[in-house]
Amino acid sequence: MILSKKAESISPSPTLAITAKAKELKSQGIDVIGFGVGEPDFNTPENIQEAAINAIKKGYTKYTATAGINELKEAIVEKFQRDNSLNYKLNQVIVSTGAKQCLANAFQAVLNPGDEVIVPVPYWVSYPELIQLADGVPVFLNTKEENDFKFTVAELNNCLTSKTKAILINSPSNPTGSVYTKEELHEIAEFAKINDLIIISDEIYEKLIYGDFEHVSTASFSEDAFNRTIVINGVSKSYAMTGWRIGYAACGNAEIIKLMTNIQSHTTSNPNSIAQYASIEALNGGQDTQQQMITEFKKRREYMVDRISKIENLSCINPKGAFYVMINISKVLGKEYNGIKINDSLKFGELLLNNENVAVVPGIAFGVDNYIRLSYATSMENIEKGLDRIAKFVSCAK
Repeated sequence: MILSKKAESISPSPTLAITAKAKELKSQGIDVIGFGVGEPDFNTPENIQEAAINAIKKGYTKYTATAGINELKEAIVEKFQRDNSLNYKLNQVIVSTGAKQCLANAFQAVLNPGDEVIVPVPYWVSYPELIQLADGVPVFLNTKEENDFKFTVAELNNCLTSKTKAILINSPSNPTGSVYTKEELHEIAEFAKINDLIIISDEIYEKLIYGDFEHVSTASFSEDAFNRTIVINGVSKSYAMTGWRIGYAACGNAEIIKLMTNIQSHTTSNPNSIAQYASIEALNGGQDTQQQMITEFKKRREYMVDRISKIENLSCINPKGAFYVMINISKVLGKEYNGIKINDSLKFGELLLNNENVAVVPGIAFGVDNYIRLSYATSMENIEKGLDRIAKFVSCAK
């Protein structure tokens, strides 16, 4: 039986695989420290929970419009005005089953077979696969650690071909935590204008920024940037609502949103009705619990970066946003652990999990083999214990 060659070419998510392996070991009673999962370890705030319960009691459990209920779209429009100085109309917004579906819809809406999308490396694991599922071609732009893993316009220009259709931006970034400045984003927007490119701006970690850095949406620079930028966002990370599966996208070009809606109508139809009403409360309700979460993430980040800097042969940049740290393991590669050579990030992760019961995501999942990714969306106790084990593991590699 011959199955889909396209489907067979798609790789499973390494981050979900690592998490599943860690959960399996935990179910066997093994004390595993998991640094793989990309979701807040906080519960969804109570006011959002109550909004969902009220929606159920009121009978808001039926199909809704494919692109989401107007009440939620209005809350999203207000959020963009309030936070990003962007003025969208309802027909320029779509609500989907998570930001990942928004991305899938967007790639399918704008790409034709062979169209190229410039993807900075390290990248979130699903970007290349989603592009290929839409018959596009990911063109990888290798960023430099000394530039906080951010690309420049000069580097973009080196990737430009007659087939280039879009640029992908993820700020704050998963997996690096890097945040583009206003000046950097403005240059990228101008580059897109000159070369008539679509910008797909994944801003799902928008609220999770630390220190004096601020989030700026690429769509906010000009009418041109507004029309050519597809902004991707959602409630998953900022409101500890990963399982609720609500993401949203906006674009000044309403035709793109219309195409995304048509695609969604034939795949999943509307996102969960109850989760939509809960998301209205998330966007419009009190933000105190969000600030508490950000404060805790900041404390964990500072501890993790300081601790890693004290482990011989490991190093990392100080992430400006999200809740991840990319650890440079290049000085450990080539060494042996109990007679087994650590050739790459996969072997590093495998040996670490099997010998010290610590789950990390190998950097090769993000296109870089000299790194591993740790999430600090876990308790301080787990972070301390896990880093102690990592230090022990690295010290035994000779």
